[in-house]
Amino acid sequence: MTTYFFRQKTLLLFSTLLFLSATQVQTAAAQASLKGISVLVYTKNGKGYVHDNIADAAKCIQKLGTENKFTVDVSDDPGVFTTANLKKYTMLIFTSTNNDVFDNDEQRLVFRRYIEAGGGFVGVHSVTGTERNWAWFKQMLGGTFVWHAKNQKFSVQMIDPSHPSMQGLPKVWERSLGDECYFTKEMYPGIKVLMAHQVKTLNWNSADSTRIKQNSATFKDLFPAVWYQNFDGGSIWVTTLGHNKEYYQEPVFVKHLLQGIAYIAGQAKKLDFTKAYATSRDTPLHY
Repeated sequence: MTTYFFRQKTLLLFSTLLFLSATQVQTAAAQASLKGISVLVYTKNGKGYVHDNIADAAKCIQKLGTENKFTVDVSDDPGVFTTANLKKYTMLIFTSTNNDVFDNDEQRLVFRRYIEAGGGFVGVHSVTGTERNWAWFKQMLGGTFVWHAKNQKFSVQMIDPSHPSMQGLPKVWERSLGDECYFTKEMYPGIKVLMAHQVKTLNWNSADSTRIKQNSATFKDLFPAVWYQNFDGGSIWVTTLGHNKEYYQEPVFVKHLLQGIAYIAGQAKKLDFTKAYATSRDTPLHY
């Protein structure tokens, strides 16, 4: 009996050491892909609801930049969208942007050509409500916002635990501080889902129940919450989680965000504008 318990403890210790070692390797790999890069955090909102988490999200990413040795610029000025300026950045991070965030189609074209040139993009929370009238942008995002359930506790299911941006995250992640379960329409078929809302864990006794049923119908029990894709030359990673500003200081969510940024940093290649082909915001997509 004593030998049995000794073996069990040894196995447990060995497993723990393996986990810690793997975590250290993952952290080192993330830091390696981030070191020395520059990112632009864009926070512009058009007319409509503006999230109170934006300043917290920007500060969180700035802190991650300091800790992982990458440069973070933050702006809500659409004037940053010039080709000369975007050439400085490995990726653009849109955090809780909403509605129309560009002043004109020239800026939209600059953004599109940046993606076509191999730029990276990370979208956070209400990003799916951004540029709702621009078909290419909605495809690039992976879909467009349709509705969210009332802020509440619910769970998110891991779909692809092997993906680099999912390492060390809960296989079933309870949004214990509450969050908004976002539903998306016009979903682009090229996205690869990493996490999904567990629709059954939402409050079905609330006044939202009919709309939950209607909007989740396509996927029924599990609705896409986090995804990535390679799109039109660029690398895209989107999380619809993160409504509450407290999440931007919560270790697991911050890890989630960091790993998404690190994944895109690892995917994004040196920008090559010879591959950018669009001459207008609505140039037909080259599949």
